[in-house]
Amino acid sequence: MPDTLFLKPLDWAVLGIYLLALAVSGFAFARREQKDTGDYFLGGRRMPVWAVALSIIASSLSVATFIGVPQIAYETNITYLLTNLGGLIAVMIVAVWFIPAFYRANVTSIYELLGQRLGEGAKKAASATFMLGRVFASGARIYIAAIPLSMLLFGDSGVEQPEWQIVVACLALTAISVSYTLTGGISSVIWTEVVQTVVLLVAVCGAIWLLLHKIPMSGAQIVETLRSPSDGSGSKLLLVDTRTSPAIHFTLWTSLIAFPLMGLASYGTDHDLAQRMLTCKTAIKGGQSAVLAILLGIPIVALFMVIGLLLYVFYGEPTRMGSAAPAYAPPTSTKVFLTFILREMPAGMSGLMMAGLLSVGISSLNSALNAMSATAIKDFYMPRNPGRPPRHYVTAGRIGVAAWGVILAAFAVFCVYWQRTNSQTLIDLALGVMTFAYAGLLAVFLAALFTKRGNSTSAVAAILVGFCVLAALQPIAWNRYAWAIGLKGVKLSWPWHLVIGTVLSLLVCVAGRRPEKTVD
Repeated sequence: MPDTLFLKPLDWAVLGIYLLALAVSGFAFARREQKDTGDYFLGGRRMPVWAVALSIIASSLSVATFIGVPQIAYETNITYLLTNLGGLIAVMIVAVWFIPAFYRANVTSIYELLGQRLGEGAKKAASATFMLGRVFASGARIYIAAIPLSMLLFGDSGVEQPEWQIVVACLALTAISVSYTLTGGISSVIWTEVVQTVVLLVAVCGAIWLLLHKIPMSGAQIVETLRSPSDGSGSKLLLVDTRTSPAIHFTLWTSLIAFPLMGLASYGTDHDLAQRMLTCKTAIKGGQSAVLAILLGIPIVALFMVIGLLLYVFYGEPTRMGSAAPAYAPPTSTKVFLTFILREMPAGMSGLMMAGLLSVGISSLNSALNAMSATAIKDFYMPRNPGRPPRHYVTAGRIGVAAWGVILAAFAVFCVYWQRTNSQTLIDLALGVMTFAYAGLLAVFLAALFTKRGNSTSAVAAILVGFCVLAALQPIAWNRYAWAIGLKGVKLSWPWHLVIGTVLSLLVCVAGRRPEKTVD
């Protein structure tokens, strides 16, 4: 084996074709006139349901799914797949109650609804919270996407990448995404994500086919190996974990309680995903796009879990692999899939896999940049600068995209050093950081939609409580004071953090009396 592995010329050719296709499509959308913010941020509300659904999939999956989900299956089992049950419950609620409310209020930013129901202060507080939370979540995703990009740029030496290489990759990925998002607004983001989802599916199916080809076992033998691993760690085909320990992330109980809240927050209060549903012609079509996205997304996540299981057989069962066992081991579980791509895939196929990986990295970042700029312009800039020509606000939106790109890149660089001091998996990092903003946001939206209580003051207080509770529940803080409340030694996984934070924030929000003049 060479000391450092690089992509082959054919791989670079495949990647080059992919990036060229992105550039051409971006130029095509740039030629379409963006008359106002309705065109730039909502696509004129003329996007088809199927395209929006694929766009939601591309944005919600991200590189954390591409790398992190195989990592979970490789290390443990497939209990993570059950959490999609919570997502399915959530999108049904969002389709019936949240999206129709957004359409009735005729909003560009979903936080405008809070302004109508609870007051202007609630709108601005929620919008600012979304942007801060999206900095956390998207910055973490940039860092995760930078791991494979750094291997692409600097090669794979079989050891952990130096920090400076990942930092360079963070900056490069952000620059590409900002350049593309500046062109055609949300329309270009959605149509590009349709193509990127197709590329992703082709790449994933190709990886599964190659793994099955390299593993000298029948399907029944593979299943038996996964059911009874040689290390005695328990079946890797476990789907439903009924244990009640709050320290376990993915159980039946978190799937039924915590992950529905996560889904409500993601699809109903996070403008990054909600903005896509608002690009459909009607509320019914917007709801259909969300339901279709989750129904299509579940088997896609399952495919990534299959990759992780097959990678375990390939790398973790050398005795059963026999002479076909690789003569090396991946440096970390984080890089197990990336190592397989660079070391085992034939020329051209590695390039396709990297194109699929970068496609989800770029698409999730594109959507975040557009959504953050939309909320900043609609909820803050336009109220302070009314009466300007529509093109002025479009230009301001593009400036906002560039500014948020700089901020996201800075947080991604911070994540390079933060994650290496923790033992979190990449999925835990990507999802866990989102809960800081989600607890308060979800509580405020629940109060606005399902109660007659709450106002700007209580909404702001609820959002602050959400942040404070989530911070207090982080292990570095929790371990210091848990003994004082009789919970010494008790560990709480991040899904329960969201539950606790949301409940406490909701109680704070509904403590306020609803303003008399609101729009229902």
